Amino acid sequence: MFGVDVGGTFTDVVAVRNGRIQVTKVPSSRSDPAGSVVEGARRLGVADSAVFNHASTMGLNAVLERRLPKIGFLTTEGFRDILDRGTVHRPLDGQTDPAWRRPFGDAAKPLVPRYLRRGVRERMGAAGQIFRPLDEDHARAQLELLARCDVAGVAICLLNAYVDPRHEVRLRELAREVLGADVAISISSETSPLAKEYARASTTVIDVIMKLLFGEYSTQLHEGLGELGFAGALNYADCAATLLPWDAAMEVPYRIVFAGPAAGTVSSVRLGAAIGRTHLICADVGGTSTDVSLVIDGAPFVQNTFELEHDLVINALSTEVTSVGAGGGSLVTVSPSGAIQVGPGSAGAEPGPACYGRGGTVPAVTDACLLMGILRPAGFAGGEFALDVDAARAAFEALDTPVPFEERVRSAYQLAVAHMAEEITNVAVRHGVDPRDFSLVSYGAAGPMLLPAVLDLVPLREAIIPPYPGLFSALGLLSADQVHYDSRSAYVVLGPDTADRVEFVFTEMESTLRARVGDAADELPIRRTLDARLVGQSWETPFVEVPDGPITAETVHALVERFHQAYQARNGNRFDAIPVEGVTYRVQLTVPAQKVEFPVLARADADGGETIPDSVQTLHHLTPEPVTAGEFDRTTLAPGSRIIGPAVIREELSTTVVLPGQRATVGDLGEIVIERTERP
Repeated sequence: MFGVDVGGTFTDVVAVRNGRIQVTKVPSSRSDPAGSVVEGARRLGVADSAVFNHASTMGLNAVLERRLPKIGFLTTEGFRDILDRGTVHRPLDGQTDPAWRRPFGDAAKPLVPRYLRRGVRERMGAAGQIFRPLDEDHARAQLELLARCDVAGVAICLLNAYVDPRHEVRLRELAREVLGADVAISISSETSPLAKEYARASTTVIDVIMKLLFGEYSTQLHEGLGELGFAGALNYADCAATLLPWDAAMEVPYRIVFAGPAAGTVSSVRLGAAIGRTHLICADVGGTSTDVSLVIDGAPFVQNTFELEHDLVINALSTEVTSVGAGGGSLVTVSPSGAIQVGPGSAGAEPGPACYGRGGTVPAVTDACLLMGILRPAGFAGGEFALDVDAARAAFEALDTPVPFEERVRSAYQLAVAHMAEEITNVAVRHGVDPRDFSLVSYGAAGPMLLPAVLDLVPLREAIIPPYPGLFSALGLLSADQVHYDSRSAYVVLGPDTADRVEFVFTEMESTLRARVGDAADELPIRRTLDARLVGQSWETPFVEVPDGPITAETVHALVERFHQAYQARNGNRFDAIPVEGVTYRVQLTVPAQKVEFPVLARADADGGETIPDSVQTLHHLTPEPVTAGEFDRTTLAPGSRIIGPAVIREELSTTVVLPGQRATVGDLGEIVIERTERP
């Protein structure tokens, strides 16, 4: 089995054969992203693998950085500014800022410029009635304008098309005639047939963009793996870290806009179950950001929508992950007042931190860790290249600030940790949980060297460094199932007279899913859920479980009761006298997949005392005075080993720091559990 997580800085590759885990890291390439994946597969030998599971942030990064293909947008006449308007709500920090603008609005960086957003004459009613037939001559004129602008794709989203798609289907036919067969086209009634037109429109736009970004990439990846002898199943992970066959993913590519952070959560859940931890805060520290998610009672939070940026809504199931711009590549700069600040800008992979020796001149957090002695110049990223200490020092010295050099380095480390601690605290507060009950799973290449310091700022139970932390998200792809799902919207007040209509919606989607999966679906159960609300409400209670069996006039009351139970659990009260209205109906079919197992290691014949370090080194800038720290090779540490900080534990693709006042204990699966022995 192969798992690959393509990040903005490195491509992480994991192979599992006969219970043995092999790993490698390859620098990511913007010019040839598929080449980095194929190179990682070549290094570990992919020919005999049965599955190749893939996750990427390529689509997300392209949207955030606006490296996008030119596409057009067609909607009902008079509504072309829906993409600029969004949902019209502001973030908290923009409430009183008159200069605030949406990042994707016309005044900032729109996904589709206004001149490429065109209205066509037609109008469908909310009940499916045609108020105005599609004016095909007018539609052709708008398409011809887009053709003259050389668009590579078109997103089509007409009002109320989720009720009746005939106008969108005909408009797609006209687009093929005018623009040609090679232009990528998505229509909202197939991409996201759900109520609320803005979210449907933004999802359809992202779908077209992902078709163009991943289309050629997927072909190159499939052919490149084939040339290496791979003949197994190539799967893409979606935003909930569930798997889809790559060709099926290309039919709904908005689902794969990002997957790596969610894969890390899945991996954390699996490790937590193996070591008896069910309350987890998962933190993935990469080069650009720290991604934080929450697991309660062994289950992550899954949302029915998510945002790529504020108000840029995507209608897809996703693991709830929040990010903060603090990672190993976060740039260290100077504020207008002369103070040191960290992030949100990142050095990326090209040129990278100054110590990479690739032309970077602005220091990054990685440069600080190198100057502190946490990182060693040789053997970085599994020996990909050596780090340049002199370049790191010169970058910090060049900062235009009166802050002394030692404080610059120490502040860079401490501020990065403080940003991460703040985001972890925000996640706990937002969900109303006590961090003292939670273990912090610390992964990503930079996680083990930064996140243990969070224990000094947030009263967490412990920090857990998993096996292979630098490739933990890629490992999570080998713990995921293949999941097919579909959803539809229909405003229906649940009652005996509407039960048959609701059952028809579910049955129709189930038939489509079973046909998509084939014979393997015959023995698999399908999970039904719905999003519903009290009549008169604007927002729904999501993922209400539907009782087993068909929905009939006799059984629909059980579905209504399920809604009231879910509503009470979510909001603390219930209103049985108010009718319940179904809005969105979902079906999900899970095809179980083989999963990676963490091997149990042989315990050390230890007396419970402190493990003797392999060597001793001096850490600078961690505290006002240099400190002596033990140095350990993680591959030689057996379960039961105990390490008293300060200490540095090294492995091929990551480095773990145990701070003064902390104790690290190695668990049965090789995980390192770090606890505070005294408060700072």
